[in-house]
Amino acid sequence: MQPPITWETSIELLTGGKVRRWEGGKVRRLEGGKVRRWEGGKVGRWEGGKVIKQPPHLITFHLPLQTFNLHTSNLPTFYLHTCYLHTCYLPTFYLHTCYLHTFYLPTCNLPTFYLPTPNPVSHYRRIFSKQYQRLLYPGGELRFDYINPLCILLLCGIGVLFIYSAQFSHADGGDWKKQIFWITLGLGAYGVIGSINYKIFLEYAHFIYLAGIVGLLLTNEHSPISVEMMGARRWIDVGITTVQPTEGAKIGTLIMAASLLARSEIGTVRDSLWALTKVAFVFLLPMLLIFLQPDLGSSLVFPPMLFALLYISRLSEKFFLSAFVIFAIALAILGADIYGYSQHIEKQRAAELSGETITGEYSSLLPIRNYQRNRILTFVAPDVVDPSGTGASWNANQAKISAATGGVTGKGLFKGTQAQLGYLPQAVAHNDFIFSVIAEETGFLGSAFIVGLFCLIVANGIRIAGLARDRFGMQLAVGVSVLFLVHFFINIGMTIGITPITGLPLPFLSYGGSFVLSCFILQGLVQSVYRYRKDFS
Repeated sequence: MQPPITWETSIELLTGGKVRRWEGGKVRRLEGGKVRRWEGGKVGRWEGGKVIKQPPHLITFHLPLQTFNLHTSNLPTFYLHTCYLHTCYLPTFYLHTCYLHTFYLPTCNLPTFYLPTPNPVSHYRRIFSKQYQRLLYPGGELRFDYINPLCILLLCGIGVLFIYSAQFSHADGGDWKKQIFWITLGLGAYGVIGSINYKIFLEYAHFIYLAGIVGLLLTNEHSPISVEMMGARRWIDVGITTVQPTEGAKIGTLIMAASLLARSEIGTVRDSLWALTKVAFVFLLPMLLIFLQPDLGSSLVFPPMLFALLYISRLSEKFFLSAFVIFAIALAILGADIYGYSQHIEKQRAAELSGETITGEYSSLLPIRNYQRNRILTFVAPDVVDPSGTGASWNANQAKISAATGGVTGKGLFKGTQAQLGYLPQAVAHNDFIFSVIAEETGFLGSAFIVGLFCLIVANGIRIAGLARDRFGMQLAVGVSVLFLVHFFINIGMTIGITPITGLPLPFLSYGGSFVLSCFILQGLVQSVYRYRKDFS
């Protein structure tokens, strides 16, 4: 007879090591099957290699036949000792005899037993009760991540200081006061989101995503509250201020995609085709609406986030190889379009020198506007689009000058020449090119400190993703980390000339209300994942 087996908080071995792990009420893996979950008193029934959902009060175990020794005439009897499952006890029971000549799983099962349905925890208690809001776990472990909040506060303080510095010599430079207001509002949002169990967002993911899509639709030219600035419709007027729905769409898309991937079984491309179709639709819809505003830069942050979520879902490597091939083809088509546009510009310039005139705009099948082509050409061939350096490439050139002239320690606070004298335009110095102002006035040391803070935020977010006990929390933390990584890499890259100018702001440093608020909300999601990673309600 087998020795008794005790089911406690962790089961490592059951008759040959076929049941792998039991942690905090979650079955992680069964031999020959897929990942199973125990959440809120619900358990799946193992039957023929599949798991069928059962009501919370009914739990039936069917163990695979490979669990037992096939050389014996019948199954050995073992005992199941008492364990706690939502304060309910499992009774002691015995395995019935199973003949091994016929391999039918239903003839080799454990008897059905019943558990009373646990009382569900209301959303109010999960948000406001002392039990769920305490800052320490029972063992004394801190239930609050302090690394990201410290980095965020440092970045916000530096951002306000250098927004003030960028507008120091301008009479209407009061945007630093507005930035303080948005930071204060963002800190409140961070505290609220961080105190809510992130699993609540799993239940309302569809509504959050729908709200983001409705916000993007309201930027349409037919919307009465749509606001056009600088040739683009990216804002809506809410009365007291204007907001940019793109930032809310990023949050909604991340939550919706993470919820879909957490609920889906991801394996090979063929097995995951329906789940991939739904996730692709979730991403492509906001990307298209943002691209039509037009806002090419913001639409480019979605693909890296999508591929990061699919990668940690352990999708087949063939998918990523195919995606790389498609990306290479798309890049080649874009390159051909940009080359055709450059030839058109050179023909126009040659015609002007000879006294001729060429009428008509450059036409292409790609839905890209000429100012966007100019930005790309400014990066790859600035002499073609702006030979004098005073047109499309002016901002990029002045930003590189600012970063290059800062030296090791910088020129000193409020002593930068590019922003103070207006070479770096006032309209962009305090938002898209705030890093140029910092690099000029604090030099290499100050710039390295800023980069280090961002790297710490991203690395800590990935660490928290590794600590998450469920797929939804892991997806959220990784998605937020990749989103911040894309923003800070592209923004700093366009400042020093290694990426094209796309208009992506720098988190917590660039001026902007909607963007600052969205950054706090996203980091609040990461804090929530850290705080509630051990909560299995």
